[in-house]
Amino acid sequence: MAFSLTGTIRALDGFVLAIFAAAIAATVFPVSGTAADVLSWVTAIGIALLFFLYGIRLSPRDAMDGVRHWRLHGVVLACTYLLFPLLGLGVRVLAPGLLTDDLYTGMLYLCLVPSTIQSSIAFTSIARGNVAGAVVSASLSNIVGVFATPLLVVLLMSTTGGASIDAGSIVDIMLQLLLPFVAGQFARRWLAGWVARHRSTTLLVDRGSILLIVYTAFSASRVDGVWAATTPWQIVGVVALCSALLAVVLAATAGIARALRMRREDRIVVVFCGSKKSLASGIAIASVLFVGQPVGVIVLPLLIFHQIQLVVCAVLAGRYEREAITDAAASTS
Repeated sequence: MAFSLTGTIRALDGFVLAIFAAAIAATVFPVSGTAADVLSWVTAIGIALLFFLYGIRLSPRDAMDGVRHWRLHGVVLACTYLLFPLLGLGVRVLAPGLLTDDLYTGMLYLCLVPSTIQSSIAFTSIARGNVAGAVVSASLSNIVGVFATPLLVVLLMSTTGGASIDAGSIVDIMLQLLLPFVAGQFARRWLAGWVARHRSTTLLVDRGSILLIVYTAFSASRVDGVWAATTPWQIVGVVALCSALLAVVLAATAGIARALRMRREDRIVVVFCGSKKSLASGIAIASVLFVGQPVGVIVLPLLIFHQIQLVVCAVLAGRYEREAITDAAASTS
C-alpha cells in the first residue's frame, strides 16, 4: 500500500510540473488566428470529455452512503465553500496595491473551487485517517462544485469589481460541464467497468485535457499582452499570499475538527479535504466562465496554491503517520 501511495504522490507532482511546462510553452510559443480558433474548439471538447469521465467515476451510491456521516462531510463542505470564500474576500484589501485586479480575481477564484479528490484521499491514507470518509467528502465537494463554484463566482465577483460573468457563461457551464457530467452518471451502468479496467487510458485523457486547457489559457494571455502588466514582485506576492492562505486554512480546519471533538481519523479528513483546492476542476471551470478574459492570469494563483499544498500536505501527512505509528506502539507495549 505504501508503494502505491508513494507512486501516486510522485505522479501528482510530475503532473504539476507538466502543467507548469505547458504554461511556459504557451507563453513562449503562443498560437493565434485560425490555429487559436481550432485549439479553442478542441479544448471545449476536451473539457466536456473530462467532466463526462468525472460523471462516470463518481458513484451516486457512495455519495448517498456518505449522508450518514453528515457532520464530517458538512464540515468539509463548509470549509470549502464558506471559510475559503470569506478569506478570499478579505484579500480584497491588497488590491490594487500588491495585487492587480486580475490577480485578485484569481485569488478569489482560487477560494471558490472544489477540493481535490486523488491527492486528498492519498494524503488521508498516508496519515492513517478515514479513507472512506475522504473518498465521499472529496467526491461530494466536486459534485457540489459543478453548481456552487459558478454560483459563487456570479454572487461574489459581481460585487467585488472582479471579472464579469453574464448569463451566457452560466449556459456554457450547463452545456460544457453539467450536461457531460450528468451524461456520465447515466452512462456509469455501461462504462464504469471499462473505465476502471483502462485506467491508464482515461488518465491520459484526463491529464491531456487539463494540459490542453492550460496551454490555451496561457497562449491567449500571451497574445493579448496580459503578462506585460504583471511584475515578478507581484508573482512573489501571490506565492506569499497562497502560502499564508494555506497556513490559515490548515490551522482553522484542525481547530474546527478538534473543537467538534471528532475522532482522530475524521480530523485528518477535515484537514486534508477541507484545505485543498482542485487544479483540474478549477482550470476547466475557469476556461468556461472567463471567456474573453485573461484566464492565464486568473488561474495562476490556483496553479501556485496547488503546488504549495502538495508539498506542505505531504510533510503533514508524514507527521500524522509517524504519530499514528508511535501511538500504536505505545498502546501495545
